[in-house]
Amino acid sequence: MTGTTMILHRRIAEIPAREWDACAGDANPFVSHAFLSALEDSGSTGPATGWLPQHLALRDGAGQLLAVAPLYAKSHSFGEYVFDQQWAQAFTQAGGQYYPKLQVAVPFSPVPGPRLLVGDAPDADARRLLAGRALRQACGELDLSSVHITFCTEHEQALLGESGWLSRLGVQYHWDNDGYTGFDDFLEALASRKRKAIRRERRDANACGLTFHTYRGTEITESLWQDFYQFYLSTVDRKWGSAYLQPGFFPLLSERLGERVVLMIARSEGVPVAGALNLMGRDTLYGRNWGRLAGHDWPFLHFELCYYRAIDFAIAHGLKRVEAGAQGEHKLQRGYRPCLTHSAHWISHPGLRAAVAEFLGQERAAIMAGLPALDALTPYRCGS
Repeated sequence: MTGTTMILHRRIAEIPAREWDACAGDANPFVSHAFLSALEDSGSTGPATGWLPQHLALRDGAGQLLAVAPLYAKSHSFGEYVFDQQWAQAFTQAGGQYYPKLQVAVPFSPVPGPRLLVGDAPDADARRLLAGRALRQACGELDLSSVHITFCTEHEQALLGESGWLSRLGVQYHWDNDGYTGFDDFLEALASRKRKAIRRERRDANACGLTFHTYRGTEITESLWQDFYQFYLSTVDRKWGSAYLQPGFFPLLSERLGERVVLMIARSEGVPVAGALNLMGRDTLYGRNWGRLAGHDWPFLHFELCYYRAIDFAIAHGLKRVEAGAQGEHKLQRGYRPCLTHSAHWISHPGLRAAVAEFLGQERAAIMAGLPALDALTPYRCGS
C-alpha cells in the first residue's frame, strides 16, 4: 500500500476513539477504545505494570487511519493466558534475551476476538500489511525478541500463517444458544441424569438464603464497584497473589461501556457477598471476573452466578453464546462445549523459532487428539 505510514503510540488516547472504534467494530467490547483506555487510565496497564502500550496504527498518505492493533511491550509473561514461560527460560539458558517482547492482546482477558483491526473495509490490504510486515517491522525497530498475537480469530491466524508466523491452538469452553426459549428448554437438550444434576445445583444455590440481582451500566453504583473489587481481590489472593486490575478500572467500565457492562451480584440479608462481571458484545456474553467474600462459601455459588445466570441472561437477550473465560473442564458438565482458540507467534531467532515450531506441532497434535474425549464429557443427548 503506497504511502502507508506506521506509527507506534504510547497511549491509546493519542488515537481518537472514533477512529479506533471504526477499525475495531462493535462486536467485541474488549478491543474497543473504551475498554483499553479504561485499563490505561486506571493504571492497570502502563510502564509500572510491565504492559507498556505501543499501539500500532497504519495511516495512508492523507492521514486516514487504515488499521490498528492493541500492542504492548512486555517485560514478563503474566496476564496473557497463553503460556510461553518455558520458551523464555530455554532461550535465557541458551544465552538469549527473551524479554522484552511484543504482545498483541487484550491485557488480562483471555477473550477470543479480532486483533488486526481494520473495521468492515472489504479490502484486506491493511490487514495483510499488519500481518506481513508492520508488526515484524515494529519488533525490529524496537530490537525485541518476538511478537505474540494471542486469542486472535481463526481467519487472522491463517492469514498470519501465510506470512510465516507460527500457529498455536488452545481450548476454551463456550455455551451455544440453540434458539432456546428459556433455561428449562436448554435443559431438555441434556441427558436426563445431567439435567437432574444441574437442577439440583441451582436449587441448592438458591436455597441457602441468597438473592441474585443483575445490574447494567449506570445501575452499577460506586458502592457496588467497591464491593466487587473486594470480591476480585479475594479471588486473586486465593489463586494468583497479585491483582492486575486497579480499583478505578471497574467504575470506568460503567462510564465508558454503559449497558454493555453486566454485573451479577449475590446478596445475603441484603449485603453483597459475591459478584460476577460480564461484558456484552453484539451476539455474545463474555464472563470476565468473579469473586466472593473471603472466608465464606455457599454451595454451587460459582456455577450459579457465573454459568447458569449467564445462560439465563443470554437466552433472555437473544445472544448466541456465552464465553466464560479460560480453562475449567468443569464447565463441560454444565453445557459448555470445547472450542479451539488461536494464537500466532513471530520469533526472530532461528534456533528458538525452530524449537518452538517443533513444540507447537506436538502440542497441536495432542489437543486435536483430545477433543473427542472432551466432547464426550458434555451433557447433551446424542444428536443435540
